[in-house]
Amino acid sequence: MIVEHVNGKDKGNVMLYALSTCQWCAKTKVLLGELGVSFDYVFVDLLESQEQDETMDAIERVNPKGSFPTLVINGTRCIVGFREQEIREAFGG
Repeated sequence: MIVEHVNGKDKGNVMLYALSTCQWCAKTKVLLGELGVSFDYVFVDLLESQEQDETMDAIERVNPKGSFPTLVINGTRCIVGFREQEIREAFGG
């Protein structure tokens, strides 16, 4: 799986599941960058079929609707959609 990393402050394990064509996913990515958070992200729509299925299974464990963007913090907290205030609060911004 092609996972990209963005350097920043270590705020735990932060993973963004996104679509390459999703404006809300792009806004979430920009916001994380503005907050200076270190995070990983993957564009699920660009994965090969089997990897895409496996990744969707992982997403649906924390976000049963399987919608985007899905932001997972430390494997336990999940923020679905571009919820700017909630994301800022999660990272003390």
